[in-house]
Amino acid sequence: MITVEEAEHIILNEIRNYDCEDVPFDHALGRILAENIVADRDLPPCNRVAMDGIAIRYSAFENGLRTFKIKGVQAAGDAPLDIAAHDECIEIMTGAALPDSVDTVVRYEDVTIDNGIAILNVETIRKGQNIHTKGKDKKSGEVVVAAGTLIDATVISMAASVGVSLLPLKKLPRVVIITTGDELVDTNAQPLSHQIRSSNNYTIEAVLQQYGLDPEMLHIADDIQATKEKIKNCLLQYDVIILCGGISMGKFDYVPQVLEELGVNKLFHRVKQRPGKPFWFGKHSNSVLVFAFPGNPVSAFMCLHRYFIPWLRSCLTPPSPFGDGRGEVFFAVLDQDVTFNPQLQYFMQVKVSISEKGQLVAIPQEGNGSGDYANLIDSNAFMELPLEKSNFKKGEVYRIWPFKQILA
Repeated sequence: MITVEEAEHIILNEIRNYDCEDVPFDHALGRILAENIVADRDLPPCNRVAMDGIAIRYSAFENGLRTFKIKGVQAAGDAPLDIAAHDECIEIMTGAALPDSVDTVVRYEDVTIDNGIAILNVETIRKGQNIHTKGKDKKSGEVVVAAGTLIDATVISMAASVGVSLLPLKKLPRVVIITTGDELVDTNAQPLSHQIRSSNNYTIEAVLQQYGLDPEMLHIADDIQATKEKIKNCLLQYDVIILCGGISMGKFDYVPQVLEELGVNKLFHRVKQRPGKPFWFGKHSNSVLVFAFPGNPVSAFMCLHRYFIPWLRSCLTPPSPFGDGRGEVFFAVLDQDVTFNPQLQYFMQVKVSISEKGQLVAIPQEGNGSGDYANLIDSNAFMELPLEKSNFKKGEVYRIWPFKQILA
């Protein structure tokens, strides 16, 4: 049995590059950018008006002029108007391109307009005020979105702004989720007292969809030949196999034996943790990775977030001197004393909130073991408590693994 840190190290040594593909930007949400996006022109592309008002020459104001004849009105998108005399101005709207003949914008709030004449009501203005100057945000050719960025609404906005309609994205691995066990029946079935409805596959599918994955799903009964045949086919069709169940010490837990017979090299089996101790991980000679999680729902859910998601992020995000690509690291303050006696790394279900002081505070959510999936509803993270200790005190800080949004 190995430690959590050893298991993490082994898994992150199996980072894969699944190449790239071009995807329309409006279908790229939640994916990872594979190459930099650069500006195709200066941003903004011209001196842009930042406030509704009038545009004047600052030298006219400097020479004592406070009254200006309105030459015309220019809206955003209009071709620039120009003035010919110092005592002229242009009524101009936010977003309009500033004409070359003017250099300062005075907002409407500081002007009185009557019968085509604009009178300034202020004695102090600054040359170039209320103007968003050309190229101030980015120069043509500069990177506007770096490779490795998660595609969200802001990235889509930027891609549209610089004319990149096809985004180069990291390809996602082909994933299959396999559940095992005769006790599982379909969600729509009415289970007998000794049966349960299948949920792990749908839970894992839902989490993976948040990362743009569209996994296949397969169920295998407790039959060694069927298990061998179906996993053999999956090793030829997918990049990653996620198994749930069949890896513990039971008489019908065939999965480790079958994987060995199919040439999948076991990299570890059993981790010093609770939940999820029976976790099995290995790789086939064709580079297919196998994450075999315990069948208990909380165990599978925790292992998915603690091991698979960090591995996936590392595959999709380029190395950085500031991190390993696995996303942000969060810590929270324990809200009450906890005792956990087994010499195992304890992933305790907690409800994390943001205190008035801006701290993340974790309240333990007592459950009934790794089969109590109902308890996940009231939790939003796992708090990782080290195996070297048994007593954990209120006010101590430990790492958390969020699986829901954390709210104040």
